[in-house]
Amino acid sequence: MKPLKPTLEELPKLAKEKAKESVQFFKMLKRRTPKDLDYIVQDLHEKEFEKTDCLTCANCCKTTSPIFTNVDIRRISKHLKMKEMNFITQYLEQDEDEFMVLKEAPCAFLDTDNTCFIYDVRPKACGEYPHTNRRKFIQLAELTVKNTEICPAAYNIVEALKENLLESLDRKGKSKRKRT
Repeated sequence: MKPLKPTLEELPKLAKEKAKESVQFFKMLKRRTPKDLDYIVQDLHEKEFEKTDCLTCANCCKTTSPIFTNVDIRRISKHLKMKEMNFITQYLEQDEDEFMVLKEAPCAFLDTDNTCFIYDVRPKACGEYPHTNRRKFIQLAELTVKNTEICPAAYNIVEALKENLLESLDRKGKSKRKRT
């Protein structure tokens, strides 16, 4: 696999430079959501992850926390042979939105080779990250823009989506002008 593009060093600056544009793009998309948006994004997601190896990055595990649902807590604590309350006390805290998240980053379950000690029972949010292949993708626009600062793949998917849809809208606009 090729090295990450953008690099983790470049990503925060690039994402911040594009954030306002991305927010405007998603506002426009919410007003005029293409019927096939989920399919378009899913295709971009699959193409991006054919060339992206998360084990070379793991920036999400190093810098942020997933939300731990009650089901996640039950499953992981059972796997670790811990009582749920002990698991919560040792690893989790409530954030300002009252979600259960990790107390600190990097993730306590991240190994030095960027693998996960609890991969088979990891939180649902970890398995779905960066959430670019989810149904009703447009509902995750705000989260997606935040994820472009953390995940090079999310950044690339959003940039490809903007390019893809803006070209398509531009072509439709030109064909309408020719008809009038």
